[in-house]
Amino acid sequence: MRIIVTGLVGQYAFGGVAWDYLQYVAGFRQLGHEVFYLEDTETWPYDPINATISSDCSYNVRYLAEVMTKLGLGNQWIYRNAADGTYHGVSETVAKKFCASADLFVNVSGCGWLRPEYLAIPKKIFIDSDPMFTQIGLALGMKEVIDRIGAHDFHFTFAENIHAKDCRVPTGGLKWIPTRQPVFLDWFPVPTTPPRDVFTTVMNWVSYKPSEYAGETWGQKDIEFLKFLDLPTCTPQKFEIAMGRGQGGQRPTELIRQHGWEIIEPDEALPDPWTYRDYLRNSKAEWSVAKEGYRKSRSGWFSCRSACYLALGRPCVLQDTGWSAHYPTGTGLFAFETQEEALAGIATINADYARHSAGARMVAKKMFDAQHVLGEMLERIA
Repeated sequence: MRIIVTGLVGQYAFGGVAWDYLQYVAGFRQLGHEVFYLEDTETWPYDPINATISSDCSYNVRYLAEVMTKLGLGNQWIYRNAADGTYHGVSETVAKKFCASADLFVNVSGCGWLRPEYLAIPKKIFIDSDPMFTQIGLALGMKEVIDRIGAHDFHFTFAENIHAKDCRVPTGGLKWIPTRQPVFLDWFPVPTTPPRDVFTTVMNWVSYKPSEYAGETWGQKDIEFLKFLDLPTCTPQKFEIAMGRGQGGQRPTELIRQHGWEIIEPDEALPDPWTYRDYLRNSKAEWSVAKEGYRKSRSGWFSCRSACYLALGRPCVLQDTGWSAHYPTGTGLFAFETQEEALAGIATINADYARHSAGARMVAKKMFDAQHVLGEMLERIA
């Protein structure tokens, strides 16, 4: 099968963005398919050096080429610069020729612009990685959202709890199929050296504005994090967060640090996929909250980042969004709703770290192995 996978690796050339998309490419190739990676977002490139939008895509293209080469994914990639319509990686002729012969278009996070040559591909998958917020747009009747998502033949979502009675994610009249982040396990081997004695995570204080739906506000991680602000004062365990400042630099840095959290700047400490992976690898475990919208809707969302922690043998203590109904907990992976439950998970990991490190890797192999996740996806659309 010939497959096109969309992404934002070059468009947002920093941190762990590459892992969210390229593991689809590697996973489908592992299953024996021919795969082209595509970036065509119809938005101008983001320049991470000057922190601005730019018409010049040279940095983005160079970064993408380096990442693809380093990961052994070769030169089967396409970057279209929205500023001038130029194609990079391969020529426009080669890009359109592959599209004309493609069998499947996998629009991860819906980031691919739907040009006629993509719409002509026989099967088109939309992958919703931002559940509740995606569906609110549908439920509110936003024409642009409805047209964009509705143009696909199959609709997968990270809202793994979407068919449960307690899930509040509106379907918007679509048949949603639960899925999760594929992990190409070869890229995340378990380290042989011991980690730092610190629980970490990578997050944005606020990624975008809250949404309004059904008379309620559906917010971001800042809402949930503040519920656990004094967690470090209740345990001898150290915590460090690579935390983006969010829209308008809203992060209350001093308040967070006063409660015992160590804060580092992700754009400085984790500028690329390799430093990002090293940060996860050198962490003892992950502790993290979810966006309020994920939690309050009981979506069942599970983080792409946490899947990578688990693959590296790093246990996780994570706020429950409803995912605990679908994932094994108690060895390497712990769900919490209250601070007491979070503290209990932390203490359990520290009491027998070797067992929970091995357990974390086992959870990753069972739940996130790209061959299984993507093989099941292809079976669902056969």
